[in-house]
Amino acid sequence: MVSTGLALGATVVTLAAFAAIGLRYGRGDGTVESFITARDSVSGYRMGATVLASSMGAWILFSPAEAGAAFGGVSAVAGYAAGSALALLAYVWLGPRICDLIPEGHSLTEYAYVRYGPAVYAYVLAVSVAYMFVFLAAEFTGIAGALSLVAGVPAWQTAALVGGFVLLYTGYGGLRASIVTDTVQTVVLLPLVAVGFVGAVVALGGPGELVRETAASNPDLLDPGFLPGLEFGVYVVVAIVGAELVNQAWWQRIYAAADDRSLRRGFGLGAALVIPMVLFAGLLGVFAAGTGALAEGEASIAFFVLLQQSFPDWVVLVVVLVAVLLVTSSADTLFNAIASLVTSDLPRLLDDPSDERLTAAARGLTAVVALAATFVGAQQYSVLAVFLTADLLAAATFGPLLAGLYTRRLSGGAMLASSVAGLVVGLVFFPLARGVLAELPVAGALPTPSFLSAFSGAAVVSLGLAALATRVVPADYDLDRLSTEIRTLDGPAGGSEDTTPADD
Repeated sequence: MVSTGLALGATVVTLAAFAAIGLRYGRGDGTVESFITARDSVSGYRMGATVLASSMGAWILFSPAEAGAAFGGVSAVAGYAAGSALALLAYVWLGPRICDLIPEGHSLTEYAYVRYGPAVYAYVLAVSVAYMFVFLAAEFTGIAGALSLVAGVPAWQTAALVGGFVLLYTGYGGLRASIVTDTVQTVVLLPLVAVGFVGAVVALGGPGELVRETAASNPDLLDPGFLPGLEFGVYVVVAIVGAELVNQAWWQRIYAAADDRSLRRGFGLGAALVIPMVLFAGLLGVFAAGTGALAEGEASIAFFVLLQQSFPDWVVLVVVLVAVLLVTSSADTLFNAIASLVTSDLPRLLDDPSDERLTAAARGLTAVVALAATFVGAQQYSVLAVFLTADLLAAATFGPLLAGLYTRRLSGGAMLASSVAGLVVGLVFFPLARGVLAELPVAGALPTPSFLSAFSGAAVVSLGLAALATRVVPADYDLDRLSTEIRTLDGPAGGSEDTTPADD
């Protein structure tokens, strides 16, 4: 085992180096607009780097491996890779539409407010923050578990170190600092992660030996037609796509792109590169389970279990430091994204706030998010389980929410009713909610729990009801209002005109 002192020291040095980069190069013009959007400043390849680094995160080393080891083998891993790529590809088409309708926007919540009204705004704010916060907590949980396994580092110390250093540069430089460090992290991490995956396979006897051992002990893991794996592959696509479409981190990067070409190239590049990363990580989980390397409860840290069994301590430590950087690449993105959601809405709540007041609020909110995520991440919950819980909220919301970008006939009331109905259907089938639902008087009438039914039901019912509402109770919303009522924050009166939505 790596010594605790060495692991902590190396972690501090690594985090300090990237914090210094963020502080040095993340300085913008000092305005709140620069802090939360870095508007029109990122070219195509840099956009690809920040998209990949932000999406890659430490979950690459944890969740796909857990999916392969515990949720259905190769078909589960394939579904995870497809969902991760499709979520980014969606913005290749969705991003330019958002920029066209809302050229001076900042967040999906201000879109929800102006397009649908305050009730939908509150609901979307809760869903988006819940998803991003769970993402953060899962990242912190994963890296804390990895350092605890390889060096005996207490979970709270790992979470506090990562949270503190990331807060240092994101609280100062905002989105610009995040994009700068993302670019460096992609250049450093992409080859290291690839070499790590390949090296692990070679050290374990090569792909042929791993396949033979897995086929002998648990052939279902290698069967692409294995039903549990296929089911997981289907519902995880819905879960990931739905969640990423209500992820403020991507809405921020839409506005940071220099132009539509940069936006499309960046998200397209990120989608292409994330596929092999997820496949490699997931297959290591399959092989770890198939070769009997995992003890109960170790599925989410399968990659690190294999490392410990096959490599000297110094190699294990290097890979753990790579994982630390993966956490920072997504944590800085999410710290800033959650804070920006609220900051962009403050002009409606405060009486003509100054730019300095808005920037201070953004930094304060970033600190609150960092502290809360650090606390939750130290509790060591299951990485994949917490993701799935937040993903269900998003699956019931993304369809009706984004439909408002393409149709004027959907009202705020219909959007909210459709989403809530989809969520109720999803919860009825959701296995992780069964413990709570079992206490209800109608528990005996509940259907058989199923993740597939939960996610597909939530998405299909919510979108279907929204489509029906445009026919049965059509609204007549003027989509041009989005560009006239959502303005930059450094314009007159905080950059926002009266954005009280009219009744549809």
